[in-house]
Amino acid sequence: MLSLYIATLGHFSHQQLNFFSGLAFSAMYFVSAFISPVWGRLADRYGHKPMCLRAALGMAIVLGAMGLVTNVWQLIGLRMAQGVFAGFISNSNALIPQGKEWWRYRGNGRWGDRWKLAWAFLGGTLSSIFSYRTTFFITGGILLLVFLGTLFLVHEEGFVPVKPTPGQPNSGVLNQLALPRVILGLLVTTLIIQAANNSINPIVSLFIRQLMHNG
Repeated sequence: MLSLYIATLGHFSHQQLNFFSGLAFSAMYFVSAFISPVWGRLADRYGHKPMCLRAALGMAIVLGAMGLVTNVWQLIGLRMAQGVFAGFISNSNALIPQGKEWWRYRGNGRWGDRWKLAWAFLGGTLSSIFSYRTTFFITGGILLLVFLGTLFLVHEEGFVPVKPTPGQPNSGVLNQLALPRVILGLLVTTLIIQAANNSINPIVSLFIRQLMHNG
């Protein structure tokens, strides 16, 4: 939907639309790659629930604001801001084991795939019923409800802050593992798979629109 929304923000050529779509998609992940370690250290110090609240409220505001943009650069800027507030899924996964009954039926990540499917279908359905801008407002409202639900219904029990070790470099963590080469190979393999999967995301909507137009 993001690529189709960009197409409504100006008169772009085919090449320009592909470029801005890729830039908008990558902006969030580019910022998130630098800011995520900071949130991880804060989660170790203050707990995962505050990080979930931070991410939910921040994304609710940012996604709602995306429905107000007037040009593609404002959208790209908000996508970068979305990367700043990312991290809800990773922190919520850390809280899931406290709900043992839920964890038992989680099914080794299958629920995560089902939620992704549900959200993708919901986004496409809402955008077909309402406008693209209204869809952003609705999504922001849903995330605001997630924030309120996390605030009042989620309790983090038995949290023990992790004290940072002064003077220990980040590279020392990898050397402490039993099989550091295996972990490094796993990280590289995961990077390749994620790159292959996500490289087509910016153009899938545009490709489907082209197929429907030709049909």
